[in-house]
Amino acid sequence: MTRFYEQHGRRPRRAAGRAAAMAMAAGAAVMLTAPAAHAEVVDVDYQCKTPIGNKGAVSPIDIKSTPSGGAYKLVMSFEKGVSSSPVELGKGAMKPSALIKLGGAESGTVPVAGPPNDQPIPANTPIKISDLSGTYTPKGSGKVTFTAATLTIKALGTTTTCTPSNNPKPSLSLDVKGSGGSGGSGGATAGGSSGGQLPQTGPADSAIALGTLGGTVLLAGAAGALWLTRRRQRA
Repeated sequence: MTRFYEQHGRRPRRAAGRAAAMAMAAGAAVMLTAPAAHAEVVDVDYQCKTPIGNKGAVSPIDIKSTPSGGAYKLVMSFEKGVSSSPVELGKGAMKPSALIKLGGAESGTVPVAGPPNDQPIPANTPIKISDLSGTYTPKGSGKVTFTAATLTIKALGTTTTCTPSNNPKPSLSLDVKGSGGSGGSGGATAGGSSGGQLPQTGPADSAIALGTLGGTVLLAGAAGALWLTRRRQRA
C-alpha cells in the first residue's frame, strides 16, 4: 500500500506544482509585457479670457487612458468648475473642449471634447466641465506624457479660452509602442498574387494536374471502347 501511494500519490502533487509554476510564469510574462502607465491628479491654474473680462480658477485635472486596439481612449476630468457666466446658462447652452499636450517620445496635442451641460448653470457660479474624451494613436515608441493644455468653452454665441498659467505637471504617462507604418515589406495579400503573375505551382498543384490527366485518359479509353462496340453492332 505504501508503494501504491508513493507511486500514485506523488504524481498528482507534482503535476499540480508544475501547473502552478507555469501559471505564475505566465502571469509574470503578462505583467512584463503590459504597457506601464502612471496617472495622478494635478492642479491646473486656468486663466480665462471671457467676453466680460479675465477670470481665473484652479481645478484638479485627471487624465485616464484605456487601450483600444492600436490606440488609447483618453478621458480628461475636472474636479472643480472654471470661469463663470454673468447670466444663467440653460441646459445644453455650453459646449466644452480642450487640448492635451503630448511630451516625451512624442509632441503635439490631442483634442478632446465633451457633451453640452445637462443641467442649467446658475449665473456667477463656477462652470462645471463634463468629462472630455478623445483618441490618441501612437506614432512612435517610448514614454509619452499627457498634460492639460488650452480649455475652450463656447456658450450663448461666445467663446471663452482658458490657458494653464502654472506650467502643470503631466497628469498621465504611458509606455507606448507605435505601429511605425506597415511594419514590413510590401507584397501580395494572403490568397492573392502580385504583379499579375500566375501563382507558382507546388506538389499539391502537381497532384491535381496528374489527377486531371488520369481522368482525361480514362474518358478517352471509355470513348474508344464505345466506338468499337457500335462498329461491331453495325457489322
